[in-house]
Amino acid sequence: MSGSVPNMGVQGNLFGPDPKPPKHDGLFADVAFDRSFERTLTGPLTYIVPNDLRDQVRVGQRVSAPLGRTKEEVGFIVGLRTEIEDREYRKIIRIIDAEPLIDDHLLRLTEWMAEYYLCSWGQVLSSVIPTCAANESNPRGKWVYEPNVDLYSENQKLTSAQIKIREVLRQATEPLTLKELLARASIGSSPVDSLVKRGLVIKRQEAKTGTPIEPLDSQPPLLTEDQQAVFAQIRILLNQGGFKPILLRGVTGSGKTEVYLQAIQEVLTKGLQALVLVPEISLTPQTVARFQGRCGETAVLHSNLSPAERGRYWRRVASGEAGVAVGARSAIFAPARKLGLIIVDEEHEGSFKQENTPRYHARDVAVMRARMLKIPVILGSATPSLESWHNAQKGHYQLLEMPRRVLNLPMPKVDLIDLRYQPRPKGEPRALSEPLAHGIHEALKAKGQVLLLLNRRGWAPQVLCPKCGTVVHCNFCDVPMTYHRGENKLRCHHCAFNQNYEIKCNKCATDTMLFRGIGTERLVEELTAKFPGRVIRRMDSDTVRKPGSHQLIQDAFRQGLIDILVGTQMIAKGLDFPNVQLVGVIHADIGLQQPDFRAAERTFQLLAQVAGRAGRKEKNGRVLVQTYQPEHPSIILASKHDFLGFAKYELEHRKLLGYPPFQRMARIVVRGLVDQEAVDFADQIGRMARNAHVQESQNDKSAFRVLGPAPAPVARIENHYRYHIQFQSDSPALLHRILRRLGMVNPPTARLEMIIDVDPQTIL
Repeated sequence: MSGSVPNMGVQGNLFGPDPKPPKHDGLFADVAFDRSFERTLTGPLTYIVPNDLRDQVRVGQRVSAPLGRTKEEVGFIVGLRTEIEDREYRKIIRIIDAEPLIDDHLLRLTEWMAEYYLCSWGQVLSSVIPTCAANESNPRGKWVYEPNVDLYSENQKLTSAQIKIREVLRQATEPLTLKELLARASIGSSPVDSLVKRGLVIKRQEAKTGTPIEPLDSQPPLLTEDQQAVFAQIRILLNQGGFKPILLRGVTGSGKTEVYLQAIQEVLTKGLQALVLVPEISLTPQTVARFQGRCGETAVLHSNLSPAERGRYWRRVASGEAGVAVGARSAIFAPARKLGLIIVDEEHEGSFKQENTPRYHARDVAVMRARMLKIPVILGSATPSLESWHNAQKGHYQLLEMPRRVLNLPMPKVDLIDLRYQPRPKGEPRALSEPLAHGIHEALKAKGQVLLLLNRRGWAPQVLCPKCGTVVHCNFCDVPMTYHRGENKLRCHHCAFNQNYEIKCNKCATDTMLFRGIGTERLVEELTAKFPGRVIRRMDSDTVRKPGSHQLIQDAFRQGLIDILVGTQMIAKGLDFPNVQLVGVIHADIGLQQPDFRAAERTFQLLAQVAGRAGRKEKNGRVLVQTYQPEHPSIILASKHDFLGFAKYELEHRKLLGYPPFQRMARIVVRGLVDQEAVDFADQIGRMARNAHVQESQNDKSAFRVLGPAPAPVARIENHYRYHIQFQSDSPALLHRILRRLGMVNPPTARLEMIIDVDPQTIL
């Protein structure tokens, strides 16, 4: 495609063909815009580079160019060329960046992402570059004021208020905010504004610096036998060079992080850089400090940074000042020019999958980036994803294992508590069975700490009327509202809608409502009543909203200031608490109730990970798991720490049904404000998919299956009705060919949206 204008012809040429537009000699730029794949644009547009910009233009810069009839849009230059077909082209208006924001390698990587995840190249480019890296002059920090010493003169005519302001600024040791300046000068803001207009006071934005992290000066410990064997293999692969995908399976507490650190140091000695991806929840100041202490200058890239901080770290990585970049999902795009190693810790984590466009999986992008650069990539986990495990079993990944904990500590003993046979107290339901309550008492008596997992927040997951049976639902989503007692509000955990709790039923006016189920808030109340005098805290998304609050709770627990820590899945992963003697799981089968083929895998991983928090030092640990389904394989095998047994069972089950990793999967979700419009469009897409397969099957006999359309498990979110269609095939090429055809279909109305998700991690 090109950014050309239609040739309207020459009016006088009535009987012959229109003359061809003159051939342009010069430089042309291919520009990718942040435009939806589903809306006509499938590739870059071509523009003329004006003569006055030819010496400045480079691939990777942003430019402003006309798009449509009159609109001016910002896009990325993805290619330059001098040979072009005959037609008329529009001109680039201006160049935005003095230097390219992205190099050739990342350009190729983002092009692959656009092709694989079926979105526009411009969408990918816009999402991978931090705003502040693209605009260093606007760091979005606080506004500060300082005197313009170059224009200072005693003879300037100033009012008494202006003189006072100037003297306050001259005496200040650093620039002042407006609030600080007005407080010190004891005046209003008008004199400040007049001084700024005259140029006598400089007003500028100051980049946020955040809290500095002191590196931990730690010497490398003596490696265990397992660590030595694994690191020896990794060192060989690093020295050999080339693309080497490694799956490192190490039980919880086996010391995978130390292996990462040794591998990074090996890379740094060669003058190369390393990139480490961790789940957002694991990205603590202690983690960063550990990398800084061992590996020197470390850049941190994650969503909680201010734009200024993120941009500053981005530039340090690009310049080579930072030898190591550590971050969450989007850190995979760190602009390391001399990358020698990529590490993905807890590679099974679902948070590595982005749920909006571009819907990429950072683990898979990491493998592709390593392949393009011909460097090793390490995927680490105690409970690898079944896709990665299958790749290792097929020989696509090299499998390295650490089956024992550091110091040969035993894995904690896990006991299952069958809730079907536990006494049911009268009145309000109780979260703690008698065996679990006794276990907590014994652990506290021995001066140990307790970790309790309940993957439901709030006080009660449902509120219902005992007379008519009505469950209070969200006004905008087809999900029950959760009661939060501390606020006395009902909240929707999908769209954040909330309302005050009313005792009276809205349907039948009964003045008594019942609470069904237990959340973390209610569990803390029960614990407080049962263990008076003990310090009990909870850690879920309701209690860690403020920046740094998550870290404060972790630090307090690690220092022994908290006796019992209650939390959702965020307490289960990657955290090292040395004094935890008991881990309790309140309802182990919550996740099994979800209509998702990955439910069993996620349940096993969560139980295995949280069980690994117990007994990580010299003291033995114990795990008590409450469940209504103690016979379920994911629960039985997690209690035995038997990943191999679970992988064998689950892979056999997946193979029968044609689920990943045996077939590739994609999903289309149609969302619409009008239910019937969404139904009709989803039906149209389903018919087109089946027709496309009939046509493709003439040349490609690969297995292909279309399921749906059907209402999504959560059929309405934010007042949008949702229908989904599921695609499975053992041929990725066939799957992508059909999806590309469907992706070119425009919804008939702006009230409809079509979402394509390749390799979905959830089908809710």
